[in-house]
Amino acid sequence: MPVTIDKDLCIGCGACTGVCPVEALSLDDEGKSQCDGDLCISCGTCVGTCPVEAISLD
Repeated sequence: MPVTIDKDLCIGCGACTGVCPVEALSLDDEGKSQCDGDLCISCGTCVGTCPVEAISLD
């Protein structure tokens, strides 16, 4: 199951995009993080990297 990103909390810093080992995370047109569920391996690396806790594993 891919990670969940709370777009209301996301500040668009891009910290998560730099740590994803499979490059499943990117910034959308609004500058918010988005996850490609087909690529995400649910490793959780991005969860601990997000400074505003906008990413979670469900």
